[in-house]
Amino acid sequence: MIGESFITMACAGLIALIFGTVLTFSGYRLFIILLPIWGFFFGLALGAQTVQVLFGDAFLATVTSWIVGFIVALVFAVLAYLFYFLAVAIISGALGYGIVVGLLTWIGLEFNWLVWIIGLVVGIAFAIIVLVFNIQKWVIIAATSILGAGVIIATFILLFNPSEEVLANPIQAAWNTSPLLTILFLVLAVLGVIGQIRSNRNYTIASYNRWEELPSE
Repeated sequence: MIGESFITMACAGLIALIFGTVLTFSGYRLFIILLPIWGFFFGLALGAQTVQVLFGDAFLATVTSWIVGFIVALVFAVLAYLFYFLAVAIISGALGYGIVVGLLTWIGLEFNWLVWIIGLVVGIAFAIIVLVFNIQKWVIIAATSILGAGVIIATFILLFNPSEEVLANPIQAAWNTSPLLTILFLVLAVLGVIGQIRSNRNYTIASYNRWEELPSE
């Protein structure tokens, strides 16, 4: 008889795969809905990694890392929901930070304060460049395609080999599991970018400032 835990994992995995597929190929049109979710999870990871660097703990291994992670996550989620330009800055910074940290650890560097600082500097610089040159549409398409492909690959890894490494360093986790998974991730991300560019050629998200829409006393 199939265990309940297996059925639960299978259902969760199916939901994650559907979500990852939709995100990969339709992320730009869903961006407004995804903003606070994206901000929350990036804030959680960044806060936890900051504690990891400062105190030498493992990723999300202590109560402090969870508390700091949740505080940063809530701040990022609220800011992303209220202000479009901050949402773009967060997603752009997350993309730059994630790619740099992932690549540096993939080539053999340990995640330490140097890798963390380089990731932050590149993330901030990337966010500024995106806003200054007004290329947020293409960055959002690229970021959602990459994230969606990452969700799909991470789901397969977690189903068969649950590990905190998937959350701390998904690129390294995919490579350690199988180089073919890394290749599949790149293929899915590229297909997602191409598909989203074609489907959103004449569609652009309108900017917003929900702070001004809040009722004043």
